[in-house]
Amino acid sequence: MIRVLKCLAIVCLAGLGVAVAADKEEGFVQLFDGKSLTGWKINERPESWEIKDGAIVAKGERSHLFYVGDEKPFVNFELRVDVKTEKNSNGGIYFHTQFQPEGWPKYGFEAQVNNTYEKDPQKTGSLYAVKKVLEKHVPDDEWYTETVIVKGKNIKIKINDKVVVDYDEPEGLEAGKDFTRKIDKGTFALQAHDPGSRVHFKNIRVKRLD
Repeated sequence: MIRVLKCLAIVCLAGLGVAVAADKEEGFVQLFDGKSLTGWKINERPESWEIKDGAIVAKGERSHLFYVGDEKPFVNFELRVDVKTEKNSNGGIYFHTQFQPEGWPKYGFEAQVNNTYEKDPQKTGSLYAVKKVLEKHVPDDEWYTETVIVKGKNIKIKINDKVVVDYDEPEGLEAGKDFTRKIDKGTFALQAHDPGSRVHFKNIRVKRLD
């Protein structure tokens, strides 16, 4: 009986457009409900964002969408985001960042989203300006999963199941002195890069790690 009720609950949630990952991705929490920006905050140019077919779409001038649904900063975590890019599009997934009212985020790191954007050679999966990925791993117009794992002073970025970045922060690194990006704590943000780019994000889920 319990098993039947569990199956019915999964079917109902799926019908509502809520990503269900309890069995497959134990411990993960959804950050996006698939129908509203509850828990998220746009810093500038709200017209650069829309929700379409259960996904957040970045499609305009520079703007960043910050996750503000949890006051506790994320330190060690595994973040998984399903992403789809359209042709010649640039975007990004920030982590260890914090809300700012305008401009490119000053804090945290960016996991690059770029499969065919012509003006920037750093492809999807790059730890932007820190560890470059120059090879294209996924095509445009196809959903893939971009995963960011932070444990201590190590950052891993995966495209689907493939690790494309494995970065260990050097000992004694001081933010603002040796490098502006330093592993610390913070929240997440999605990037709308420019009017010619269209990037879709959905099934945004995270698991805190010890």
